[in-house]
Amino acid sequence: MRLWTIHPRYLDSKGLVATWREGLLAQAVLRGNTRGYRNHPQLERFRQQRAPVASIRAYLAAVLAEAGARGYEFDASKIRGARSTSRIAETAGQLLHEFAHLKRKLRLRDPLRYRELRSLRRPAAHPIFRIVPGPKRGWEKSVSRR
Repeated sequence: MRLWTIHPRYLDSKGLVATWREGLLAQAVLRGNTRGYRNHPQLERFRQQRAPVASIRAYLAAVLAEAGARGYEFDASKIRGARSTSRIAETAGQLLHEFAHLKRKLRLRDPLRYRELRSLRRPAAHPIFRIVPGPKRGWEKSVSRR
């Protein structure tokens, strides 16, 4: 499961669709509607919110908006209900780690998009996140470079 800290505008089509699906899975987990992924570390930042389900809906709303801007038709009815207006603190180190991870994926999967993003040093965050100083999160898996 990858609930990106970076803004969804940077994702290629596969990444955007995957983020939507994984966000819907996260919503099901936070509602208590599934047994799998209950202990996934990326869910902790949503669980720590006053209204975890409303927070994941707000996360998904931004993904939905990006999909709509690209002409995709994601099902908005899947995120009906209250959406949080609170922002979640996330570290600059986590944001930069994820952006580097995305660029490694894009280099193979979507070289054109990779070329568009490779020189960008300060990516925008997903609108639900407020970036604060700090390193990459301890729960983040290290990726070996080949």
